[in-house]
Amino acid sequence: MKKLIGLLTILVLATTACKFNNTDKPTLPILGQREAVTKTVNGKQVVDTVYQTIPDFKFVNQYGDTITQNSLKGNIYVADFFFTTCPSICPIMHRNMLKVYNDFKNVPDFKIISHTIDPKHDSVAVLKKYADKLGISGNTWWLLQGNKEETYTLGQKHYLVSITQDDGTPGGYVHQGWFVLVDKQKRIRGYYDGTDEKQVAKMIDDIKLLRAEVNTEIAQ
Repeated sequence: MKKLIGLLTILVLATTACKFNNTDKPTLPILGQREAVTKTVNGKQVVDTVYQTIPDFKFVNQYGDTITQNSLKGNIYVADFFFTTCPSICPIMHRNMLKVYNDFKNVPDFKIISHTIDPKHDSVAVLKKYADKLGISGNTWWLLQGNKEETYTLGQKHYLVSITQDDGTPGGYVHQGWFVLVDKQKRIRGYYDGTDEKQVAKMIDDIKLLRAEVNTEIAQ
């Protein structure tokens, strides 16, 4: 298995690492597709920006519980794609994700979701064994299994992460190792190379920044 580069796409989406809001506090960019929508507010037509969001889904986690977008309501989360028999980047990605898990496992409004791209092999029992081997417990980090077509569509169309099945590669799959940061409004706020410790450290800082941004909005 090899990791697709895909960096150019992300650089096009994120022209800056962060921006400043009206209170001069740094905020993360909102990534993905967007469109201008004209609507009437107080009798006047105004143009509003509608951002791409992650749609609803239905998967099962390592405990056999059904997980949907409603399960993530009110949470910032990080998503990634993997498979338990991955011979190359997945072990590196999840060793790095453990740092994120350990930093935020006691934070009530944060989750990690890892979608298997090999649901035929990665049953609930296999995912639970994988979770136990990683040393994760509780409900901060969910390993998700479900319909293969739905998983691939979600990854490629909505998270913008390349996933393909290629039986000519070790492990039989080719996928990108991005960690995708999603806010409480289901909008993508960052992409990070899950195999790069510096990128993962940057993501940890950005999660803190995003949580502060959300808390500021609530206070206002």
